[in-house]
Amino acid sequence: MIKNITGKIDFAESLRGKKATFLLALSNTKTINIKGITQAGISGMIHLTPTLDSEFLCIGEVRCIKDIAKTPKGVPTPALMTRGVHLLHSFGDIEILDLGLEIKPELDYFKIYDFDIKPSDSIDKGANINALDLFEKGVEFGKNYECKNDYIILAESVPSGTTTAYATTKALGYDCDGKFSSSFKNKPNSIKEKTIKKALENIKNKEDLFDKIGSVSDNMLIFNAGIILGSTYKQTKIILAGGTQMASVLLLANSIVNYMGGSLDSKNIALCTTSWVANDENSDIKGLLEMLDFDINSYYTDFDFSSSNHPALKLYDDGEAKEGVGAGGALMYGFLNGLTKEQIIKKAEELLG
Repeated sequence: MIKNITGKIDFAESLRGKKATFLLALSNTKTINIKGITQAGISGMIHLTPTLDSEFLCIGEVRCIKDIAKTPKGVPTPALMTRGVHLLHSFGDIEILDLGLEIKPELDYFKIYDFDIKPSDSIDKGANINALDLFEKGVEFGKNYECKNDYIILAESVPSGTTTAYATTKALGYDCDGKFSSSFKNKPNSIKEKTIKKALENIKNKEDLFDKIGSVSDNMLIFNAGIILGSTYKQTKIILAGGTQMASVLLLANSIVNYMGGSLDSKNIALCTTSWVANDENSDIKGLLEMLDFDINSYYTDFDFSSSNHPALKLYDDGEAKEGVGAGGALMYGFLNGLTKEQIIKKAEELLG
């Protein structure tokens, strides 16, 4: 049920039967205000998607509005899968990283880390992120964070995050055209390309790496790259739970290490995504990961909704949504703890009602 993208299966198998802390990194970028750039949430309220995802994951309900986040075509949030796994075989802890939210989640008894970070601006006009400061906050968190369980699943919810990840990776000089996925079945390439072109034009005269990414990136990418580098001082294993956005986190960490003249020990880092990302004909996560200067173990979960009768879930198999809220990593966690595909599908159907 767990298949390799790169590396070996050994890393994943070493986690069989073990307990994970689920860290969910949330942020808003005003890139979502570009018409047609994303469908990761409810039209007109996409800025609420990370907030709603975190509420639903933690408590099984949403408090900011009456229903869970769905795309305009009715695709429910991938938090359904993550929440379903948690109900069937709970994570040791769920904790939230607030990396710049417009609306805070209404949650009691769940740890929410607040780093005094503001939502980033739209990348076509300049994201206006103090990237070095944000990166250093991530490094500090990675160094000092004490995981109470066997390993960490690091996930994200950032609407329009594939666009900012694409722009970031391209700004770093990687040949990444055509390699990033989308929340759409048919990617809005003209809109994305126009946005990224404008973003890159704004950094033509910038030489400093942090100045560049501060203009074209999002908070999650930069902070999580910091976590990765900060955590190398420890032996805690980290699963980056996500698709091409998390691949961009690794490429950003790779570039920062090279920029600073250091090296990255990647033995305790892996990535896991969904089959919808791994098998997406319109993106290439393996190609992104093969650009790294270090080896990485990466996986996808052999999971789909082919046996479900729920029309909203069937949209995933049609390519209308692919990843988010750590779905791939959560599914891997479930499989490593004895859950079956049918159990997870049934629970997702129950959660949808």
